[in-house]
Amino acid sequence: MEAECKSVHDPFYCHHQRGNCSGHFMSMKPAMIGAKAERRVLFPGPIVVGAGPSGLAVAACLKDKGIPSLILERSNCIASLWQLRTYDRLRLHLPKRFCELPLLPFPSWFPTYPTKQQFVAYLEAYVRQFDIQPVFNASVVAAEYDAAAGFWRVRTVSSGGGSEKERTEYVCRWVVVATGENAEAVVPEIAGLEEFEGPVVHTSSYRSGDVYGNKRVLVVGCGNSGMEVSLDLCNHNAHPSMVVRDSVHILPREMLGRSTFGLSMWLLQWLSVKTVDRFLLLVARLVLGDTSKFGLRRPQLGPLELKSLSGKTPVLDVGTLAKIKSGDIKVRPAVRRIMEHGAEFADGTVEEFDVVILATGYQSNVPRWLQEREFFSEKDGLPRRPFPNGWKGRNGLYAAGFTKRGLLGASLDASRIAQDIELCCKTDEN
Repeated sequence: MEAECKSVHDPFYCHHQRGNCSGHFMSMKPAMIGAKAERRVLFPGPIVVGAGPSGLAVAACLKDKGIPSLILERSNCIASLWQLRTYDRLRLHLPKRFCELPLLPFPSWFPTYPTKQQFVAYLEAYVRQFDIQPVFNASVVAAEYDAAAGFWRVRTVSSGGGSEKERTEYVCRWVVVATGENAEAVVPEIAGLEEFEGPVVHTSSYRSGDVYGNKRVLVVGCGNSGMEVSLDLCNHNAHPSMVVRDSVHILPREMLGRSTFGLSMWLLQWLSVKTVDRFLLLVARLVLGDTSKFGLRRPQLGPLELKSLSGKTPVLDVGTLAKIKSGDIKVRPAVRRIMEHGAEFADGTVEEFDVVILATGYQSNVPRWLQEREFFSEKDGLPRRPFPNGWKGRNGLYAAGFTKRGLLGASLDASRIAQDIELCCKTDEN
């Protein structure tokens, strides 16, 4: 049995050096059914689904404790969202000290807000530092707990080239779901969208505004992505109009010489959320003015309270508001319907457009493949228990990166998961 498993992942098939975490596998027999049929791999450590920042952080924390792990990644690279589905001008929205993964700080020469390219370089250095070796092009199609055997069965299909797809079943004691909150693009149903004769592009496919020069572009969505894409379009001589359907909080990225996020975290050590919200809105009003004059109504709840209750993140302004005030970016109400060459809005106005860009966000894909409904919600694919209690389920199931608190939340998850699995291993040893 051991030789057969070694032929698949030799560096990983071993006994846990701080206790025999793989001992329960010795009574099981692997299955190898044909060259392209399903094969079975018995893995002694946790299986981590997803090679984004969350999955990498979990693997590093486990490695630091001497626990082997294996990452399964559907794409052909780490951090596929960052590398393949983000726009070129993207930077970290928060200062780098709030975005470091466990055990490895950013280089001191990185700017306060690293670029997309710098962040990817940091993640690649992270992988080298901890010798993380994901299995790429491995799409998880099902993961279910076998109560009779006491193990998880994780089934994958190769997602690389070739007509024949290799199927593999991984058997393990622990599964860490690290596919994140942004696994799949959300494309909402908009009346008439299929009739539009110009390009319809989700921001996951948008790279730069240089191909949209002099085009009339309708950007549907006003979150951080919608705001930044509108600014990028404007900087490339396009003519963007941004749909703002709901109320939205816009805050300056920095206040009083400090990052807005860092200042908020500092104030929360002594003041209530409502008090800090009032302070943030007062400073925002002084710095940005009354945003409602430009079609950007603020929600009734403050930005931090709203984030805590709904997960809706405030927009950190990086220059978009100035373009809105100057009229270079137009604000439009909700779309009533899309037509062949334009759109009709909720206020009855009609305008012509050449391109529609959907800045409509992302969603979890966990319900598609995880055969479990107690820990994760079928509705939104997120843990049912809110932060900070949404990282651990039953029977060795964990979640990393679903806190709605960005990279900082993912790092907290990774540390807790590694500590819990280490405790489990020590219990087995005793």
